[in-house]
Amino acid sequence: MTQPSNDRSSVPRIAIPMPHSVDRDYAERAVTQYETAVRQAGGEPVRIELSQSATDVKKQIANCDAVLLPGSRADVDPQKYNELRHEKTAAADAARDEVDRLLLEDAYRARKPVLGICYGLQSLNVFRSGSLVQHIESEINHSAGRAVSNAHTVEVDADSHLAEIVGATNGGPIAVNSSHHQAALIAGEGLRVVAHSPDDGIIEALEGTAPDHFVLAVQWHPERSVHDGREVAESAEKIFRAFIEAARERRATPSHQAKILQPKTNL
Repeated sequence: MTQPSNDRSSVPRIAIPMPHSVDRDYAERAVTQYETAVRQAGGEPVRIELSQSATDVKKQIANCDAVLLPGSRADVDPQKYNELRHEKTAAADAARDEVDRLLLEDAYRARKPVLGICYGLQSLNVFRSGSLVQHIESEINHSAGRAVSNAHTVEVDADSHLAEIVGATNGGPIAVNSSHHQAALIAGEGLRVVAHSPDDGIIEALEGTAPDHFVLAVQWHPERSVHDGREVAESAEKIFRAFIEAARERRATPSHQAKILQPKTNL
């Protein structure tokens, strides 16, 4: 197992938008779990407040090496993927959507690693012109939440990067902690489906198709499982370690080093 480096210069900074712009209590509780998982894997979490101007967000994320898109109590506005709103679709969070857009534009332009989790997968998929199932109707409980650590299993495509990460090169299945009522329907541009629920076919993970850009999104909640100590914990830890390692590798690239060593100037 690769241990996190003690060299602070190699510690990657991970931009994490606050999960929700209105429900602050929820956002604070939720973001702490992502921050803990990032630190445990060897990264430095950087909170991105949703109330900032676009200019301030861009300044903050310029010094970040990767992007983690967390879950949310909101749902992506279905108008963004040309659908009428389902009666069970939650209200959108315009501030979160805007910060996610800024983060993803920067990540795709600069080839920064991206990890999307639950709502983060949905946000990423819509950003890439994909679409969503607005409300899952299934006998499988995809919204088990915190009360059930092993909510259900997912099958992972054996030839995917995700399979390499979690050690499922035989195609899975792996147990996951699940808490969602929406999912990807059609994968967006440059994304491919790499995991699904074996019982109802719901898409459970997407990854990028560009070989030089780490992009992974899972519909479950690995940040809730890294301290679980059971089957879900092992794959959860592997996902975060792989993400942080990708961010560390990008931080070590000559182009990045030239950027951070460039003297500051007053413009």
